[in-house]
Amino acid sequence: MDSRTQQPRAAPDPATARIAAAFHAGDMVQVVALAATARERNETVLLLHALALHALQRNGEAAATLRRLVQVRPGVPEYWNNLGVVAREAGAFDEAEQACRRAIELAPHDAQFHHNLGLLYAQQQRWPDARTSQFEAVRLAPGFVEARLQGALACHTCGDVPGEDAMLQGVAQWPPQPAEQALMLADILTERGETATALDVLDQAVLPPDAEGAARMAQRFAAQRSRLFERSNRLVEAQAELATIPLDALPGADAGVANEIMRARAQLLVRQGDHAGAAGLWQTMLDRAQTPSARAGAAFGLAAALDKLQRPGEALAAIRVAHAAQLETLRHIAPRVIEDEGRSLPMAAQRVSHREHDAWSTLPPPRTEQSPVFVVGFPRSGTTLLEQMIDAHPDFRSMDERAFVYDLIERMEQAGQPYPAGLAAITDEEARMLREIYDGEVAQAVPDLGARRLVDKNPLNMLALPMILRLYPEARIVLCLRHPCDVILSCYLLPFRSPPFAALCSSLPRLARGYVAAFEQWFAHAEVFAPRVLEWRYESVVERFDEHVLRLGHFLGIADTEPLKHYAEHARNKGYISTPSYAQVTQGINRRSVDRWQAYREAFDAVLPILKPMLERLGYEV
Repeated sequence: MDSRTQQPRAAPDPATARIAAAFHAGDMVQVVALAATARERNETVLLLHALALHALQRNGEAAATLRRLVQVRPGVPEYWNNLGVVAREAGAFDEAEQACRRAIELAPHDAQFHHNLGLLYAQQQRWPDARTSQFEAVRLAPGFVEARLQGALACHTCGDVPGEDAMLQGVAQWPPQPAEQALMLADILTERGETATALDVLDQAVLPPDAEGAARMAQRFAAQRSRLFERSNRLVEAQAELATIPLDALPGADAGVANEIMRARAQLLVRQGDHAGAAGLWQTMLDRAQTPSARAGAAFGLAAALDKLQRPGEALAAIRVAHAAQLETLRHIAPRVIEDEGRSLPMAAQRVSHREHDAWSTLPPPRTEQSPVFVVGFPRSGTTLLEQMIDAHPDFRSMDERAFVYDLIERMEQAGQPYPAGLAAITDEEARMLREIYDGEVAQAVPDLGARRLVDKNPLNMLALPMILRLYPEARIVLCLRHPCDVILSCYLLPFRSPPFAALCSSLPRLARGYVAAFEQWFAHAEVFAPRVLEWRYESVVERFDEHVLRLGHFLGIADTEPLKHYAEHARNKGYISTPSYAQVTQGINRRSVDRWQAYREAFDAVLPILKPMLERLGYEV
């Protein structure tokens, strides 16, 4: 809470002086006792009484005292802020919001007030509102690290990657964080692939002062490090971290610690092929889950393990639980994407016709060597495998999955140029500026690119073909294809961070409609633009690997294709890979993912009629 207040003009009376002395001595019990018997309940007594009650976690009484204080001095913003903090901690969220907003009305430039309002929204899972409040706090105080951390968490939860990037600027130079915040920050950094920084955050964290709290936190840190190492394909180190946690360190009284340990163990068991052991841990976590996000995480993990155990009926039951819980979370983040199916893949509805393309102004193209290689296709079509294969060649460099092409579209629209209609009249200078923006973002993502050719792998760039070809008309594009039913099943079984895509994946029919819409747009644009495209069909690559590697090399102008064949070893050595298939690509080519959907054929009864025209067009049978 905020103890700022105006200094009294006259010397305090003896009773007030005794209360102040007890407060400054840290004797909150004495403060409460003296304040309760004070004859004069002046401003200072009320403030110190409230602060002491809050320190003793008697928040209901503290809130009552603060209500009296804001009646006495309604123009002091700090008092309203204190009421907001205490009411939030007491669970009185409506009163807390009103008090926080009143503090901001009185002092709109106080970053702490905006931060406290953001904390309230986060506690209510109103993540977009939390993000807005923390962004305002950081705008007012750019060095406000706690607001940056909370803002990054809100962006991470909302799937706002650019916002997350902005909030985490300079994170490596942040001061050591308290243990809980360090775990939160390390978790975000792990998902971003910033392994070294995440480890530094944990190593420098400020542990609780008591021995029991420090020991419990050490177990949580070990579990976090294990997950971080597993995610970066450093399995020996992941196992070593778990070995530091005693086998009986799953205290029933501390579900949070137990779940973090079980989660780390389950993920490592999956990598070791013990899917039954992983399923048992995920089931325990699901049974103990207290929040929709915890329930979703455990159910997704359980479904994946049951799928590996070839128990499709149970896997489907688990995945339905997972999606129901995830939708509960999404309702707080992006409710309209749940209700409006068109918001899941809004780009799929945007088309450039032959006539519109004919009206495009002529632009001098960039040099061919400046054009990235674009790897596209519906998610879970083998794009990560192909990306790592090309990245294994010394003349190429991938940057993991980024939305930089979509950032260019957003820049256009922010400048008042509608997409894709505005592409027709952009000037050479505007195109050059857009390429420079793209190059700048790439330079931040892969500062060691050098003379190597960029591989931009983002599956849903397939929906941004007009922008790609307007800026890079000679670009080589590889379209990854896989049996649509296998693609849809794989998407259905996985959690995705992007709220629109997570909503799309919440049911098989909705996924099927999205898949068809994406490819209808792709084929329409391919007819208009006639791009340089290589179709990379997963099933054919599995059957005739060497032949397709040669085809890929010819398409990309690679004389020596031998490095491409060693992509699995390259992926293992690379460490962090952002996509869900980070483990599969380290195992080499195999047939296990071909016709996987057949085990779930009954669940596809409502899906096959939707997919039939596209199945026929792509040449797949059922």
